[in-house]
Amino acid sequence: MDRDNAELSGELLVEPPRSHAPAGPVIVSVCISCKASDGSGVVVGPDMFEAVKAALGDGEAAVMVRPVQCLSVCKRPATVAVTSPDGYTFLFGDLQTDSGTDALVSFVQSYRKSDYGLVPWRERAEVLRKGMVARVPPMRWSPDDGRAPK
Repeated sequence: MDRDNAELSGELLVEPPRSHAPAGPVIVSVCISCKASDGSGVVVGPDMFEAVKAALGDGEAAVMVRPVQCLSVCKRPATVAVTSPDGYTFLFGDLQTDSGTDALVSFVQSYRKSDYGLVPWRERAEVLRKGMVARVPPMRWSPDDGRAPK
């Protein structure tokens, strides 16, 4: 929640209603070709994929976890992208199955409720703040003034 856009109601901050929550499923793409950064050549991607898939569920239509061959962030394994048809795309690297999985579950929950999936910085777990590789605006983004699409 952005405190600048919140109203004080008694002693509680009340978040204004979100009008542009991402439509369609949130798609979590996990690189299954990521190798350990220690030079051992051990492939860590499949373990990350299985952990994320187990944590986010396998049957929920609102979230789709899928394996991808490469996200081209080979120096920062394991890598995961979170996106939706009309939302931001977030790309995270340096994730571990133990700490990254719980952080991704929380992030996806916030993503589904945020305008265009733009999860506020303070709602992101520390591991995701440090692991941020890119944040790409939605495809429908206005090229004229950079503001969110209407």
